[in-house]
Amino acid sequence: MGEQKKEEGKPIKVEEVEEWEVEKILNKRKIRETEKYLVRWKGFIAEHGTWEKWEDLEHAKEALEEFEGRINTEVKRQEKLDMVEERDFRRGELSGKFMAKMLYR
Repeated sequence: MGEQKKEEGKPIKVEEVEEWEVEKILNKRKIRETEKYLVRWKGFIAEHGTWEKWEDLEHAKEALEEFEGRINTEVKRQEKLDMVEERDFRRGELSGKFMAKMLYR
């Protein structure tokens, strides 16, 4: 595997305040009853990602919307797959994959 080039990120000015620029939102989870997003910062390697509250990402609306869109698409895709499996189960038309799961539990 290729090594990631280590870079040094630089802050940008937003409303006269220096902030780090968000490259991409990678994940979301609840930490102590607070939803946080895993942020990849522009100019930093992936290992320097941090978990941030939504309120702290107010200038990264585009990255948040793109992340939520990806999540919603994945949830809809999984719901569709679940409906097909349920329908096939009721008909007795189980896929080989589903049968293997049932047999080897």
